[in-house]
Amino acid sequence: MLDFDPSALDRLVHGLTGRLPESVEPMLGGASTRRYLRVRTGAEPASIVAMFVPDAAPEEITSGARAERWPFLEVRDLLDLRGVRVPRVLAEACEAGLIAIEDLGDDTLAAFLDRAPARRAEVYELAVRDLAKAQRALAELPAGSTIATRAFDEKLLRWELDHFREWGLDARGKALDPEARAAFDAIADRLARRIAAWPRGFVHRDYQSRNLMVLEPAGALDIVWIDFQDALLGPRVYDLVALLNDSYQTIDRAFVEARLDDFAAAAGLDRAGREALGHEFDVVTVQRKLKDAGRFVFIDRVKHNPGFLRFVEPTLAKVRAALGRLADEPDMRELARLVAAA
Repeated sequence: MLDFDPSALDRLVHGLTGRLPESVEPMLGGASTRRYLRVRTGAEPASIVAMFVPDAAPEEITSGARAERWPFLEVRDLLDLRGVRVPRVLAEACEAGLIAIEDLGDDTLAAFLDRAPARRAEVYELAVRDLAKAQRALAELPAGSTIATRAFDEKLLRWELDHFREWGLDARGKALDPEARAAFDAIADRLARRIAAWPRGFVHRDYQSRNLMVLEPAGALDIVWIDFQDALLGPRVYDLVALLNDSYQTIDRAFVEARLDDFAAAAGLDRAGREALGHEFDVVTVQRKLKDAGRFVFIDRVKHNPGFLRFVEPTLAKVRAALGRLADEPDMRELARLVAAA
């Protein structure tokens, strides 16, 4: 069901092609409020994707200033300028909440793996090397960039851990008793403070299999980034965690380690740097995947979309595995005990 004036879409398409749409088909979306429509034009280009944004505010909770321009457009232009493959914008009608972007087809990384599972290592190696290259290219941001005003600071990281407690525990009838709640809060404080103190760089924020498109020009693979409007500053491993501990994929530890090796090589890390990368990866996995588990329940209870509930347990399993690897740290041992019943 469309929640905007269809005549606005007609005007957008007519302004681009000189013709009215031949057909408009809703496309599958995720948990966001954005809507995507595949429009057959009967002209050139033959099809486009119309993105409707009912409110240009960031989809996720952020820490920083609100952008004057649509974050999608600002971040897209910056990524494109710095050599990251992103969708081309074909037309804008921001006053109507609409933009037209190039139609990249239906092959997300997730869909590509469904039809070409034997190419998993190839496409993931490309994705982690693409990320390392982008991090170098985005090490310095232009003056006035909205991204530079938003960060995974202590407050935001802490809020995400509370989001897990509220929805991953309390809302599921697994609330902690007062003593355990106090212990959880103290550990959450320290964990948020620890991650917030690490050096920050560009973070896509949701760099995972549903937000990367795979193209095969002349048989070679190419990665196109989408869903980057909530980009901000944060730890170097954050997007690696989103990709390699993706809630929507089952990836064994040997595969993760091999891709971390690929990233380390692309980033020019020495042996000590690679070891530090792996440790940071596990720490951020705990924070990020706890948030994800809570978010999936929130999407069900508040947005009335139960489609993500099946990912709660696999996501918590990733948390438990990371906590096991961090068991030499007292806080991580205690946190493992506290979330064991989640």
